[in-house]
Amino acid sequence: MIPAEELQCLKVIALRGGCKGPVFVSTQTIGELLGTSQQTASRRLKGLEAAGFITRAIVAEGQHVNVTARGEEELRTEYQDYCRIFVEHATGYVLNGTVVTGIGEGKYYMSLAPYKQQFLTHLGFEPYPGTLNIRLAPGSMPTRKKVDALSWTRIKGFSTDGRTFGDAKCIPCRIGDIACGIVVPGRTHYPEDIIEVIAPIALRRKLGIEDTDTVSVEVGL
Repeated sequence: MIPAEELQCLKVIALRGGCKGPVFVSTQTIGELLGTSQQTASRRLKGLEAAGFITRAIVAEGQHVNVTARGEEELRTEYQDYCRIFVEHATGYVLNGTVVTGIGEGKYYMSLAPYKQQFLTHLGFEPYPGTLNIRLAPGSMPTRKKVDALSWTRIKGFSTDGRTFGDAKCIPCRIGDIACGIVVPGRTHYPEDIIEVIAPIALRRKLGIEDTDTVSVEVGL
């Protein structure tokens, strides 16, 4: 495996065009780019050359350096690792917690036609009248903050019969193979470690779960 300091040097050369053809560099320039001394930069270039990651043609003012096919392959491997970190891992989040009993308001709000129609439009289903309340495990709280930073859909409030119902927001999620949605009222009365999940069916009955049972909610997977 290529040492980390030499990999950084290889990346600097590639960023200057070394994968497309020979580029002219000096050890002083490489040292400045790496934040090291000229002597250290020279050692790293020699190490890359000895390992077959670059070729060099020394001239009076410096050297023409080219990244070899082996060097490119090493950079591609590094690129793939970063893709797994920042792309694949960023495509979805899992929230783990235990089922708890809510205060019973979900059934009423999920039965209101203006809310039901918006959930049908944005989530693709008309919610069962009620919510599944989940207390998140402490280890899922950092993930909850990442989920909060995602793009949520606004559920508009409305007025009827002299009463005003506030905005909410929702985001699609899944529990197993069941399409669901997390709903957060505009003026939520729950602590931040509680999430409310809606679905087109009664989740407790379908999943056979009760209070204190564990459940995993997948967002964006």
